[in-house]
Amino acid sequence: MKKELTVQLMDTHAGGDVSRIVTGGIGTLPGGSVRAQMEYLRDHADGLRKLLLEEPYGIPEMSVDLLVSPSDPQAAAGYIIMEVMGYPIYSGSNTICTATAVLEAGIVSKKEGRQSFFLESPAGLVRIDALVAKGVVEAITCEGMPSYIDTYRASVEVPSLGSVTFSVAYSGGFYALVDAESLGFDLVPNEERKLAEAAYVIVEAIRAAQVFSHYSLGDVGPLPFLHFMGPVEQVAEGCFRSRSATYVHPGVICRSTTGTGTSARLALMHHEGLIRPGDKLETVSLRETCFVGQFTAAEQEGGYSLVKNTITGKGYVIARSDIVVNCDDPMVGCDGLYPILSN
Repeated sequence: MKKELTVQLMDTHAGGDVSRIVTGGIGTLPGGSVRAQMEYLRDHADGLRKLLLEEPYGIPEMSVDLLVSPSDPQAAAGYIIMEVMGYPIYSGSNTICTATAVLEAGIVSKKEGRQSFFLESPAGLVRIDALVAKGVVEAITCEGMPSYIDTYRASVEVPSLGSVTFSVAYSGGFYALVDAESLGFDLVPNEERKLAEAAYVIVEAIRAAQVFSHYSLGDVGPLPFLHFMGPVEQVAEGCFRSRSATYVHPGVICRSTTGTGTSARLALMHHEGLIRPGDKLETVSLRETCFVGQFTAAEQEGGYSLVKNTITGKGYVIARSDIVVNCDDPMVGCDGLYPILSN
């Protein structure tokens, strides 16, 4: 049995959130769709996620996107999203990074100006619109999952914080939406640790009090995310801006505002009658990076008002590398990896 294996990577970031794109070294996964391949990884080969997100190769703040064969013939590639919390079926920042990577790797040929193609996520087919100028991928616009408000302005008692008012949106995962000013936050960099601590106790309190279920997908797991919302400023007709911060895991506030967090915010603004189709919201992170969400249409389904939307951001390539996986290394866990590693 071979003890040394290699995995090919392209590290990228969008808004500061690093997404590690796995471009080679992994064999064909069983499953007739990207969703089925994701479920195989989750249930039978979770060692790959742990390998690439834990020491000595990664850190919990990163994400991993594994390129796989799509099942939909329209898709140029499929991708499976892996994060420290598990396997989200969709992510805006990961989609922006994956789309950038498939262009930079030549899986989709770059064309000057605007071009469109499809990727297949575990949530299904995703349309990508890319802007390329002088060979540089300047912007990626991707479809967000239709978002909706599940719970509006509920309250929960939180240790050390007292009564906290929150709403809950679904936008690819369930998000608690909390007004930052109500907890004394200005959403500036030196608040990052305290934001993570506050988000953790709020999420734990909401989890203990309430279980959430998607109207068509059913059980998608316990509430994982919290989006702190700053005041909304109107900067032009139909254009709004707000500082934001997204919590994804104990101790982790995303570097970006996140695509799904921005989609969740659009759902709340629509619910409150603050935006109309065509309006845009720019969310601004603690590090001054931005995503732009656009409310494209509203539809009724399952008793909810669904907000169709797009997310626009820019991805950057920061490294291309092969990592060497030495299974004799006591810091490395190779259990369950041999069936999926191709070398």
